[in-house]
Amino acid sequence: MNWDEITGKWNQLKGSARAEWAKFTDQELDAVQGQHEKLVGLLQEKYGRTKEEAEQEIDRWVQKVS
Repeated sequence: MNWDEITGKWNQLKGSARAEWAKFTDQELDAVQGQHEKLVGLLQEKYGRTKEEAEQEIDRWVQKVS
């Protein structure tokens, strides 16, 4: 699944993202709107990941939901 697909299906995928990253609030996930860079930034902010770590973690999540 590419990011255009994720963005288009974001409302369906928010629950999975919330299950993966419990520190994210519904409001934060609404604000992300499926945008990769916003999700990376949120993961860095909430979990203290580097940009590279956040991107790798998101890539693993995308593989799970694909």
